[in-house]
Amino acid sequence: MIHERLARRSVVTWLCVVGLCWCVAVAGERPKEAARPMNGKPQVKSKEVFLKAQGTRVTQWASAFYTRGTGLDLVCNATTTKRSDTVDTWQRRFSPDNGRTWSAWDTVSFVTRTPKGVHRLYAKPGWADPKTGRLLTLVLEATLPTDNPMEGMKHWTLRYRVSTDGGKTDAVDEPVVQKGGDYTPQHPVDGVWVGKNSIMMGAAGMRPIRTRRGHILVPVQITPIGPDGKYYNPGGGYTYHDSAVLIGTWRDDLKIDWELSQRVVADPKKSTRGCLEATIIEAPDGRVLMVMRGSNDRRRKQPGRKWYSVSDDGGFHWSPIKPWTYADGTPFFSPSSCSQLLKHTNGHIYWIGNISPRNTHANSPRYPLVIGRVDPTSLLLVKDSVATIDTRQSGEGADLQLSNFLVREDRENHDIVVHVTRFFPRKGWHGDAYVLRIAP
Repeated sequence: MIHERLARRSVVTWLCVVGLCWCVAVAGERPKEAARPMNGKPQVKSKEVFLKAQGTRVTQWASAFYTRGTGLDLVCNATTTKRSDTVDTWQRRFSPDNGRTWSAWDTVSFVTRTPKGVHRLYAKPGWADPKTGRLLTLVLEATLPTDNPMEGMKHWTLRYRVSTDGGKTDAVDEPVVQKGGDYTPQHPVDGVWVGKNSIMMGAAGMRPIRTRRGHILVPVQITPIGPDGKYYNPGGGYTYHDSAVLIGTWRDDLKIDWELSQRVVADPKKSTRGCLEATIIEAPDGRVLMVMRGSNDRRRKQPGRKWYSVSDDGGFHWSPIKPWTYADGTPFFSPSSCSQLLKHTNGHIYWIGNISPRNTHANSPRYPLVIGRVDPTSLLLVKDSVATIDTRQSGEGADLQLSNFLVREDRENHDIVVHVTRFFPRKGWHGDAYVLRIAP
């Protein structure tokens, strides 16, 4: 159950009643404010429909993020899907005032049919550099011969776009190509050749960060190549990936020089899909924490875990991966699902993801959705800080997924804002997009 709201309405809530509400994608009042938590755990303030799915066989995804290093400019991306790992429609709109008002929707063009197949461009949520104010957007790109999403394991590469006007236009739009050597768009980074394997980004939680050294780190995943020179899946699961980070340095012409870190690899006997959909954050002492999705698909007796690695040199090299646990050493179960780390202005690092009371199998169950603090010394999850922010409700099927979310800190009131879709894959691929507000 969502925590009860206070009966007494705040001034903000009263203004909402008379019509000066914060505009979300569906009409409605601004949520009432709940009391700040007194027990040391984050607490749900509100849960509202952000954008409702149109139809019974449509899943609606929608989220908003800041487009400048400071200020309240937001852009909302809204997409729909009818099958796994494929986007069918895309729209966006802008807000100059933290979501109180929005522009009209623009339709985004991202699919082109060519003689070689279907060319797709999937822009990930943009990231505003707090130092330069520039908006950096990573874009997944591939020509899929038969438009089968699995063909992406051999074809996905990355582009990057740089905007200086809040994402309305792009000053730079070019492929990510590692500097030096003989790298090209067809051989963009060490160990990747288009047609053999891929470099890509998965979930929206794979957010770039800026380190104290001034580098931009972008978490990525790479499909490995086997001894025969082809895409290699040693775990036998749905897909297989290694993790890594792109390390970027700004140039004076707004472009970025890219390097690739050491790969972070898993034991396929312990994680049958390798390590993927990494989320990263810089700790107060400069170490960089990477938390990754794994899987026990095909090895059901293995525990479902999140995995982690740490870099002591700003993201260039990484420690061998281990199961990510509570700070007291106690393990926890987590499905093969994305997660996100967030550094809050209150000084804490938060982790948002799925934790299960019993062992998981492959992707399930993707509930409850929880939030907790990361211990700054061990870089593990503080058990007593973990709070459920959403879960399966009475009458909902066990196939519910609370995953593939995007998290940000509100720049006005410092709420933790979570955009998440309540997705029901066995009920006609239906799901509405919600927005949760959390008091940290």
